[in-house]
Amino acid sequence: MGYRILAINPGSTSTKIALYEDGQEILVKTLDHPVSEMEKYDRVVDQFQMRRDVVLSFLKDNGFDAGTLDAVVGRGGMLPPVKSGAYRVNELMVNRLRNNPVLEHASNLGALIAFEIASSIGKNAYIYDSVKVDELKDVARISGMPEIPRQSTSHVLNSRAMAIKAAKKHGRNYTDMNFIVAHMGGGVSLSVYEKGNLSDIISDDEGPFSPERSGRVHCRALVDLCFSGKYSRKEVSKMLSGNGGLKGYLGTTDAREVERMIEDGNQEAQLVYEAMAYQIAKGIGELSTVLKGRVDAIILTGGIAYSKKMTDMIRERVEFIAPVEVMPGENEMESLALGVLRVLKGLEQSREYTE
Repeated sequence: MGYRILAINPGSTSTKIALYEDGQEILVKTLDHPVSEMEKYDRVVDQFQMRRDVVLSFLKDNGFDAGTLDAVVGRGGMLPPVKSGAYRVNELMVNRLRNNPVLEHASNLGALIAFEIASSIGKNAYIYDSVKVDELKDVARISGMPEIPRQSTSHVLNSRAMAIKAAKKHGRNYTDMNFIVAHMGGGVSLSVYEKGNLSDIISDDEGPFSPERSGRVHCRALVDLCFSGKYSRKEVSKMLSGNGGLKGYLGTTDAREVERMIEDGNQEAQLVYEAMAYQIAKGIGELSTVLKGRVDAIILTGGIAYSKKMTDMIRERVEFIAPVEVMPGENEMESLALGVLRVLKGLEQSREYTE
């Protein structure tokens, strides 16, 4: 038998779990939490015991013995900036996520639940490629406004995993290659992986618009909007994330529905969808300058990468830079499990969390 790894990925109203044996998925389940249950809790951390019990009950009801696990991995939460790869969950990390996270977020519970389960069987718990991975070069941190330095927040878990997978496909080492990765989901973020380091990004609020986010908008016009007296802070925030992008223009966040509109002859849908591809392509071109044009491959991933129409529109604008590889899907559970599998096999070293 190979290494058995349990992956845990808490979302706002669900906890997704997956069991992998030597890299092969043998069980995956999304455990939904009713809104009536979630409304009982004032803070995210207060949900810990409920979510842990739901996970353990599901495993028990399906005849799975947690004692057969070799490791447990949780989605990396809102910690201060960390490096890429695996961190062993320790008491310091648990204390930070319980009492002083950078932001209240469901992902903070991933490490807590993983630590509890792993500790009960004498095994290690890990996080892998937290959303707060920050390896930016100093020059990339300068925004133009000293009060607002650039921060590294991207879909690093899936993006980096696809870069590692692409390198393996080509029979080369990930640390010897340069990739630009566009993660296209509810939000769009773009990343540069330069010889194994996440050296720059375009986050989902400073670049292309997406199904539900507005992306980069005119700063002075946004300031005028905020101070117009017509909208509350909450309403403007929702315009930027939730009701922006495709939702704002076309009333839907579903790219498949937009493509049906286009097939039915909706010219506005055609224009907006093309504009999203256009902006993603511009972002890729922008990041190619970080690598001075030395790009080994451009990777298109995330849920929208299943759309051939979208990937074809992007490809025709950027394939002069480097070959384009389409690797669709969010791939979060696989990325967590395979990352820790590399640690267990001695192919990667885990880090120790410190403050």
